[in-house]
Order: sequence, then structure tokens, then C-alpha cells
Amino acid sequence: MLTPLTARNGQKNQKSLLAFAIGSVLASAATPVLSMTFTEALTGGKVSLDVRYRYEFVDQDNPLDQAHASTVRTRLGYRTGDFKGFEVFTEAEDVSAVGNENYNSTINGITDHSVVADPTETEVNQIYVRYKGFSDTSLTYGRQRFAMDNHRFIGTVGWRQNEQTFDAFVGTNESLPDTKITAGYLHNANRVFSDASPNGNFRMQSPVFNAQYYGLAAGTLTTYGYLFDFTNADVNSTQNFGLRFAGGTDVAEDAKVLYTLEYAIQKDYADNPQSFEAAYWLAEVGLAAYGLTFKVGMETLESDDGRSFQTPLATLHAMNGWADQFLVTPDDGLQDLYVSAGALVKGVKWLAVYHDYSSDINSLSYGSELGLLAVYPINKHYTVGAKFASYAEDGRGVDTDKAWLWGEVKF
Repeated sequence: MLTPLTARNGQKNQKSLLAFAIGSVLASAATPVLSMTFTEALTGGKVSLDVRYRYEFVDQDNPLDQAHASTVRTRLGYRTGDFKGFEVFTEAEDVSAVGNENYNSTINGITDHSVVADPTETEVNQIYVRYKGFSDTSLTYGRQRFAMDNHRFIGTVGWRQNEQTFDAFVGTNESLPDTKITAGYLHNANRVFSDASPNGNFRMQSPVFNAQYYGLAAGTLTTYGYLFDFTNADVNSTQNFGLRFAGGTDVAEDAKVLYTLEYAIQKDYADNPQSFEAAYWLAEVGLAAYGLTFKVGMETLESDDGRSFQTPLATLHAMNGWADQFLVTPDDGLQDLYVSAGALVKGVKWLAVYHDYSSDINSLSYGSELGLLAVYPINKHYTVGAKFASYAEDGRGVDTDKAWLWGEVKF
């Protein structure tokens, strides 16, 4: 049996290994490239603008009133030019309500309505300095948009109007053939609830490492290690190590078989008061042919005697159904069996997804969900879309219908 001292030493060794990996990324040095003058870099940068209007409707089979959230999210950014390999980017973000706030934003006190987690606040969304003077290497320090793979462990939660960004130091290196290495140290997650909320920040001391090899004809092989040490939420502190393979193989001129396999193990870490070990499994197969795409998959988040696999930094809206009924994995774990069908017709992306939910242990049924999506990118600047999700409970939660309409302008 491991003593507390032995366990702590093991955690220090794991953190040291990740620190070594991070150092390896930073060690790839070359002669800095020539750049414009400081004044030219400061004044010759690029302005960016992203405005998204969205209407969100929520109806639940409970005493809460329906939510009607009409909001506009505006991001205004500026990226300097290159000065001796350095550039600076800063971006402000504002979320404003159009009309009355007939929804619970989690901080507006309207608790008799269903939740739409889009608080109306103005914040600094990103502000960072980036150095690209080393060959095939990028080093970024500051508040930044950061995501790994399919956002299952680390994501931007970009569906919400106030996205999740990270205060972090991140390095990427692509010196090795067909390989991309990402390593970093996360200090804080600026969550979707905004700084005005007591739940608006996840403070942490978390080294992360991700290595992708895309030299295989069949797909991309990824290995990763994420040591999440949450200083203001010890129960969420976990060590996560995993392997992922995703890709596709042509089987005909206009047909491709798609597949994804992923496995990860999660254990308690740092000052987490619980002791547990749970696994994550993802198996997905599909076929893309003649503009149509079909997929079937099973995602399992295991439970270890009531302590289930959790991913609090993920883009959870994209994972187990758009009705957001599994933002926290149930104590008995989660099995999500899903099928999807997509099509691209005259520039419009259509998607239908059906989920059947059950527990990992104790043979519980949770319910099912149907999701429908239509997105039309008019051109590279303008996009409109509509989405619908209907969750039918079968032993967990309440029947929930959600619908969205939105339009976005990006320059």
C-alpha cells in the first residue's frame, strides 16, 4: 500500500516529467527572424471584430419559467505586427442583453427562470505576448484561447457567449517530422460565468502536455498528460493520462471510413480528499460518402464506487448532448451511445444526433436526447444558424427542450 509520502513523491515525479517535457519544447532554438521596427509593429497591426447575436429558448418540466435569452456578444481585438519575433494580442469581450433578461444568467438573480449561462458583462477575453523567433516554435504567455484535441479535457466552451480562456504559458513545437508537441502551465481558467460570479475562476497550478503524430496514413496518434491541481476546488484535482487515435481511410473515390479510439485514466491528484481511479473510453466509427456523413459511437466515463470521471475544463456542450444535462458526470458514471447523420446541401450544413444515456455501474437508465442543427456560412464573414435539442428523462433530470437562432459577423 502506498503511504501518503510515497503518493506525494509520485505526484512530484509526474510533475517533474511534465516539466521536463515543457523544457524540451522551449529548448528548440534558432536564429530570430528579422522583423519590422517597434513603431511599425505597434501601428501596423490588425484589428479583429466578432459580433454574434443569439436567441436561446429553454423549457423544462419543472416549476421554473421558460427562459428567453436574447443577447449580443461583441469581441474587439488588436494584434500587433512582428517585432523581433514578438507580437501582442489583446481582445475585449462584451455580452449585452437585447430587451429584458428573461432568463437566469447565474448571476442576475432571476432564479425563477431556467438557466442560460450568458451573463451580461464586459471583460478582457485575451491579452498575451507571443514569441515566434525560434524555428517551428511558438511561445505564448498571458490570457489566451486554448484547447486540446476535441475539447474533451481542455476547451474554450465557445458555444457560450462568454467563452472560457486561460491564464497560462504555452509552448508548441513542430521540429520533429510530422509531429506537434504542446506543453504548458495553466494558472487560471476564466470560466463562462464571468468574473462577477464566485464560480467565475478555476485557479490552478497545472502542467499539461500533448504530443500529436500525424505521419500515419490512417490518422493522427495523440498522447497526453494533464495534471489539474485546482487550488480553490481540491475535489476537482486529478491526474489524467491518455492515448487517442483519429482519422479516416478512403474506401472508394467518394467514400471514406472514419474512426476514433481514445482511452484515458483519471486518478486523484494533489490535495484531492478522495482516492479513486476511473477510466474514459471513446469508440466511434463512421462513413462519409457523397456529401453525407453517418457515425455511431459509445463514450464511457467510468465510476469508481461513486466517484466518476470528470472533465471540468472541457467544452461540455459539445460532448453529451446539447441540452446540457451531463455537465457534471453522474456519480454512477455515464455511457452515451449515439448515432448521427449529417449532410451538406447547397452550402447548408445539416446534422441530426440521437443519444441514449445510461450509467456505468448499477444498470441505470438516464434518458435520451434528439439534437438537430442547421448552419449556413453565407461567406467567410457572415454565418447564420439554428439548433434544437430535446432531452427525455428516464430516471434522471427533467424533460428539457432548448432552441437557438443566431447570426454572426467576423472580420
